Amino acid sequence: MTDDDQKQRMAQLEAKIDAAKKAKQPETRADADFSGGELAWRMVIEMVSGLGIGFGIGFGLDSLLGTIPIFLVLFTLLGLVAGVKVMLRSAQEAQAKQTAAEAAEKDERD
Repeated sequence: MTDDDQKQRMAQLEAKIDAAKKAKQPETRADADFSGGELAWRMVIEMVSGLGIGFGIGFGLDSLLGTIPIFLVLFTLLGLVAGVKVMLRSAQEAQAKQTAAEAAEKDERD
C-alpha cells in the first residue's frame, strides 16, 4: 500500500466519522440555554426573593425602631420594584440569546 492510498483512506475515514458525529448530535434549539419552565421559575424566584428581602428589612427596622409598619410597607414595595427590574433584565437576556441564535441559524441557511 502506498502513502497516497493511506492518506486517501484516512481522509475518507475522517469524512465518515464527521458525518456520524453530525448525525448523532441533537438539533440545537434557539432557547437551548433556558427552557421555558426554567426561565419562568427563575423569574418567580427573583420576584419572591425581592419581596422577601424587602419585607425582612422593613420588619427588622420596624422592630428595632418600634414604629408602625411604615418601613415594612416601604421596603416591601422597594423589594417588589427590585424583583420586577431583575425579572425584566432576565427576560431581555433570554430574548437576546434567542435572537442571536435565530440570526446564526438564518446565516447558516443562507
